[in-house]
Amino acid sequence: MREFKVSNYQTIYKEIEVDVDLADFDTEDLIEELNSRNASELDTNDSMHLLKAIYQKKRLGVNFDSALSELVYITIGKIL
Repeated sequence: MREFKVSNYQTIYKEIEVDVDLADFDTEDLIEELNSRNASELDTNDSMHLLKAIYQKKRLGVNFDSALSELVYITIGKIL
């Protein structure tokens, strides 16, 4: 039997804030970036439907966690 030594790797992330003026970019570049992030495919009808459902559930005192989680996911792509 042959043994392999596994090395430990560590991934490091660094967050950097940069001030950017959108006027520095061409419209075509911005559209290309949005397309690469699938941001152009957001369906505002789905978002509005979920927002109205959350509003109604809140008014009625019904749990709206699942609708809120779905709205957050389709809007900003984050999972709650």
